Amino acid sequence: MNLLAIETATTACAIGVRAGDVQLTRVLDENRRHTEVLSSGIAAMLDELALSPGDLDRVVVDQGPGLFTGLRVGLATAGALAHAVGCDLVGVTSLELLAHGAFADGVRGRLLAVVDARRGEVFVQRFELGEIVSAVHDTAVVTPQEVADRLITGAVAVTLVGDGAARYAELFADAPLVSFNPTRVPSMAAALDVGARRAPVDVVAPIYLRDADAVANFVTRERL
Repeated sequence: MNLLAIETATTACAIGVRAGDVQLTRVLDENRRHTEVLSSGIAAMLDELALSPGDLDRVVVDQGPGLFTGLRVGLATAGALAHAVGCDLVGVTSLELLAHGAFADGVRGRLLAVVDARRGEVFVQRFELGEIVSAVHDTAVVTPQEVADRLITGAVAVTLVGDGAARYAELFADAPLVSFNPTRVPSMAAALDVGARRAPVDVVAPIYLRDADAVANFVTRERL
């Protein structure tokens, strides 16, 4: 199966391609330039593996939670490409990709995936990493201080992963049972693995968890 994975939910733009037994993953940019680098990056990687878009059997895309504009770029690109070439479309989440990436690094036990949501908030989801990766709670949007407070009172060791964990590491590090996995970008290798097993859908819906910045700013002004 030939697969393409697309990541634009975080500040990073990354892709992965699997063609038979050959697999490539690449972070194209980490400065929110998704629109500028995504299409050309996909074309370059397909060309590197001697594939055309028509050779793809499946497109896998990160559906969030994540940053509003980046999500729209990735989902629009994935949906348009899958429709144009007539291949399968599959959605995965940024938090599960972080968890599966940590699992591949050898992390076991309790894990908290943390994506920087900007505006002083983070997207979080707790997982248990044993023989498999299991989600324990639904995704949520909270403040870093709320996360820190829960970590400080926790009695179980927990590993933190994601760009949100890195951004607020100094705050979280005060908890006695916390360790950090250095991965910041959702794993494209995990996206290819998870996406290959997941049932395809007609449309991948974004997971926003909150309003876009423009809407939030308008509502704030209306309340003043």
